[in-house]
Amino acid sequence: MAKDIVNPNPSGFFDDVCSYFDYAAQFTNHSAGLLNQIKACNSVYHFRFPIRKGHNVEVIDGWRVEHSNHMSPTKGGIRYSEIVNQDEVMALAALMTYKCAIVNVPFGGAKGGIKINTKNYSLAELENITRRYTVELIKKNFIGPAIDVPAPDYGSGEREMSWIADTYLTMNPGQLDALGCVTGKPIALHGIHGRKEATGRGVAIATKECVSIAEDMKPLGLSPGLEGKRIIVQGLGNVGYHSAKYLAEFGAIIVGLCEFEGAIYNAAGLDLEAVMTHRKETGSILGFKGSTGFNNSADGLEQDCDILVPAALENQLTLHNIAKIRAKIIAEGANGPTSPQAAEIFIKNGGIIIPDMYCNAGGVTVSYFEWLKNLSHVAFGRMDKRYEENTSLNLINLMEKMTGVNLSPEQKKLVVKGPSELELVNSGLEETMIRAYHEIREIKQSNPKIHDLRTAAFVGSINKIAISYMNLGIWP
Repeated sequence: MAKDIVNPNPSGFFDDVCSYFDYAAQFTNHSAGLLNQIKACNSVYHFRFPIRKGHNVEVIDGWRVEHSNHMSPTKGGIRYSEIVNQDEVMALAALMTYKCAIVNVPFGGAKGGIKINTKNYSLAELENITRRYTVELIKKNFIGPAIDVPAPDYGSGEREMSWIADTYLTMNPGQLDALGCVTGKPIALHGIHGRKEATGRGVAIATKECVSIAEDMKPLGLSPGLEGKRIIVQGLGNVGYHSAKYLAEFGAIIVGLCEFEGAIYNAAGLDLEAVMTHRKETGSILGFKGSTGFNNSADGLEQDCDILVPAALENQLTLHNIAKIRAKIIAEGANGPTSPQAAEIFIKNGGIIIPDMYCNAGGVTVSYFEWLKNLSHVAFGRMDKRYEENTSLNLINLMEKMTGVNLSPEQKKLVVKGPSELELVNSGLEETMIRAYHEIREIKQSNPKIHDLRTAAFVGSINKIAISYMNLGIWP
């Protein structure tokens, strides 16, 4: 990666995203005006509202940023964090725009934030905050199935999404598609199977596809395929846990886990479920049998491995520690975990970074499927599952009659099976992630001046978004 990308005095996360954008933009042929339109946040809404906490009144800060309206609706999660700020929400909204373009999901990018530490509030208080946040969005037309569709993010989940959906439905009686106003909902509230684990599963699929290409693995001294690859995962939240789970299922060995209380490492491998059980019982991953513990979580990132998966928060790999990272591949499960300066050094030293805007796009991909389900008002597989089973059964019966060879009931079950919603979702996710990876890699391979996957991903997304703006007739 060339020196141009380095900003020696970065003022924030959004500037980091813009520096990546500006570097990639030189490999496109679009006008400065169009590039500025793509890069800018279209709408930034910062609001404050009061809630009652015990006998006191507390004022809560909230944000919703719509980065790009080149497609509608816009899409992006809501982050619950005491360190959330406008710069962060703007950066995450921008990444959502590029992410959706990369995986060919027809949304613009958006993001939201509520500045609270969820541990400091009761369940009733969290519900009150979430519902009040939703009302503020409704008042300014910042939410709706055709306008802006939130989703879970750090600190939020199915519970919060159900509160949002119920609040929107209450304030929009008779709106047929009201439940499409938010994704990541519980199944009982017309969510979709596979959404909760989608981001982590997508990280695992992206990593698996990256290491499957022998030509790319040879310079790293790695054999193609995930089998036996040693992996360290940072963060055991929803994304980190499912990333580790599916990477292990694909044949990788989880040798290190890092959390806020510390890190553990075992070169022979760690049993993820046993670690989770230990943490539930003791409140910490430290002290897990057979592992080496580190009180400083950052030390866990620096242990020997083939692949590092930072799946916590942004800015975890910087100039201060990138030289100590021993992994050959970084798969960015979190948004913005690697600073531009650190990324430049890692790539210059021969490493590969699977960029966040592609690597963690599994969540928005399956959110898209959920949104489609809500608009169509029918679950995937409901219409054709039995038809496919009967068609397969008729074919088997015909083959048995023609050949005289009869299959056992167990053998028939393997063949005569219509897909469930979860199987269709996982199939769609896998197809999306694999196709997008090769689109990115093809851009990189076709331009010798592009040395990393992130730049290639930005080039691809910029070109797709530019075409959308041109189709709107704004640019010739």
